[in-house]
Amino acid sequence: MLFVKFIVLLLLVFILISLFSGLYFLVKDKGQTKRTVNALTLRIGLSLLTIVVVLIAAATGVVDFNQNPSYGSNSENGANAPAKTTE
Repeated sequence: MLFVKFIVLLLLVFILISLFSGLYFLVKDKGQTKRTVNALTLRIGLSLLTIVVVLIAAATGVVDFNQNPSYGSNSENGANAPAKTTE
């Protein structure tokens, strides 16, 4: 599970690097070259790969999605349950 989280974190870092390199190319080249488009294409590909990795990890049970914040809590009412009132 830690390995999958590391892979997703690494992919997100590469997405950020691609984002800022695209910004740099946009400012420096002033739209004269295709480097901005290449950075955008790379960023879209990395984003899709990240989504696929997360979906595969969820489908195989490596990671679990938390559908309800109070699910699995140790308290009697759950973490976000309203307090009991006595009248």
